[in-house]
Amino acid sequence: MNAARAFLALGAAAGLLGVALGAFGAHALRARFDAQSLAVYHTAVQYQFYHAAALLAVGLWAALRPTPAVNFAGACFALGILLFCGSLYVLVLSGARWLGVVTPIGGVLFLLGWGALLYAAAAFKR
Repeated sequence: MNAARAFLALGAAAGLLGVALGAFGAHALRARFDAQSLAVYHTAVQYQFYHAAALLAVGLWAALRPTPAVNFAGACFALGILLFCGSLYVLVLSGARWLGVVTPIGGVLFLLGWGALLYAAAAFKR
């Protein structure tokens, strides 16, 4: 599978899971967790959606004009979803507070991905 197809598939999967996890949080978790925990869970869903859309954009960009920077951005977004959003989901659902140290690594990956896209945009030639 080429990079463009992989990023499109990952973006679609992240969007699908975002809808499922968002619905789960809104319906199944409301009665079980306090407002602060639900806000953390909501943040995870929100960032997952932002970066699912970013992965779809990266997949389209990689299909039209593949570059190492675009591929790097997609990898950062995918790993960022796993580490940032995944750690927040597990933190809320399990109460494992030590996972809070993993979350910033995912955040840095998101920043690196957006920086790589900025670089790719600046280097873009017709």
